[in-house]
Amino acid sequence: MSKKRILIFASGRGSNAEAIHEATIDGRVNGTVVGVICDHADAQVLKRAERWGVPSTVLELKSFENKSAFNDAILEAAKSYQPDLICLAGYMRICGENLIHAFPNRIINIHPALLPSFRGLHAQRQAVEAGVKVSGCTVHFVGTGLDDGPIITQVAVPVYDDDTEATLADRILQQEHPAYVRVVTAFCADQLHIEGHHVSGMHSRPEK
Repeated sequence: MSKKRILIFASGRGSNAEAIHEATIDGRVNGTVVGVICDHADAQVLKRAERWGVPSTVLELKSFENKSAFNDAILEAAKSYQPDLICLAGYMRICGENLIHAFPNRIINIHPALLPSFRGLHAQRQAVEAGVKVSGCTVHFVGTGLDDGPIITQVAVPVYDDDTEATLADRILQQEHPAYVRVVTAFCADQLHIEGHHVSGMHSRPEK
């Protein structure tokens, strides 16, 4: 099976991107990171890409006349890398519908909450303020709504009485990297199957 071409979208430090790249290098993932698209010229993930020897494209919204022109440029940049899979790794923008339609069921994201609860920004803060006892992270395919695509896998973590947004975020982050890598591994092995909003292929039932 040929290696999948993985394109990373990121806005910041790129710690999930680093985990995915490491998994391609050590052979856990049958894929290669072929590029990084970033919307901030000073983002740390660009230094990571340079260290990996991977090309990157920087497209900042402020450089475009409007959001539509920005989304068109993002799509053209993504197409230029010919990806089999696009991984949103701390990408802080909502993907344009043109991108989602161009790569159906080939864009995945990780969100620091147990979807469908606590969509959008500051999910950890939302969880603490809501007083929930369990939170976690969700890896999902990207749909046209906010954090609404088919869920691939979820990992739960406890929420303690003295948790802050920061302490909960740290606990969730410890689970984000391995969860994301497991999903990318399954995708690149052609193990994921989608029917409607249901994704199978990540887990098998325990033997009786």
